[in-house]
Amino acid sequence: MTEQTCAACDYPLDGGAIEVTLGGRTVEVCCEECAARLREAGADADAAA
Repeated sequence: MTEQTCAACDYPLDGGAIEVTLGGRTVEVCCEECAARLREAGADADAAA
């Protein structure tokens, strides 16, 4: 079985994972801090496009 990890920091995910949608794709992160970092990175990428 493959262990799922946080899309931002590679920390192993448990039942409390948070889903974040970026560019139409949903990823899971371990905490709200990682979710905020990904949302911020996604907003920066959208602004640059």
